Amino acid sequence: MTKLESRRLCIHYGAKQALHGIDIAIATNEVLALIGPSGCGKSTFLRSLNRMNERIPGTWHEGQVLLDGKDIYGRDVDPTDVRRRVGMVFQRPNPFPTSISKNVAYGLEIHGTKSRSEIVGIVEKSLRAAALWDEVKDQLHKSALALSGGQQQRLCIARAIATEPEVLLMDEPASSLDPISTGKIEELVQELKASFTIVVVTHNLQQAARISDRTAFFLDGRLVEVGETKTIFTSPVDRRTEDYVTGRFG
Repeated sequence: MTKLESRRLCIHYGAKQALHGIDIAIATNEVLALIGPSGCGKSTFLRSLNRMNERIPGTWHEGQVLLDGKDIYGRDVDPTDVRRRVGMVFQRPNPFPTSISKNVAYGLEIHGTKSRSEIVGIVEKSLRAAALWDEVKDQLHKSALALSGGQQQRLCIARAIATEPEVLLMDEPASSLDPISTGKIEELVQELKASFTIVVVTHNLQQAARISDRTAFFLDGRLVEVGETKTIFTSPVDRRTEDYVTGRFG
């Protein structure tokens, strides 16, 4: 069942066109990896899936992005609601300079979540889902900035999922982490796909091969090919995809 879909999506930064007619359907509870060389449009596409590009002055779009069949760019659609339903984890951990628990509770309070006891319960649930609870349960009131880089990124994932989004976008979530922390993030992605549809940008081809169900290859703002990850890495249809995944360019 399709959860999220782009149709003939074009993104422009002023006079510069960054994406050209992107058509991708993303299934419920799948992990889709976006790969391609720097500047190919994969992060622009990722940000278009929850209207984050709108925060860049001069950005405009053509085409549609459908969430459960409804265009998220429709005139009657609140972008705040879109970003609640389609959460995002950024390349570098960006915890707020406050306590661990307040970091996770931030989105809940913004969206008007009710009782203190309910917030406490969701904070624990989210930290458990992010595989961080056992490491921080006795220091919830300590500063999030005291955590290691890998812990901070898992905290940001807990913060993103606390508001119960339906889709989770990840922009190179492990690029600034050590190998052990990277492994934990990859394991976490596999666990989270039972509850979320996940789209992840990565420069690490081995990581894409390990964590994703399908992979999309972008080049020069265009979607070259999308398919089952094993197929993309072993028998792609397009020669440009083969050249990229075998290291002949990019």
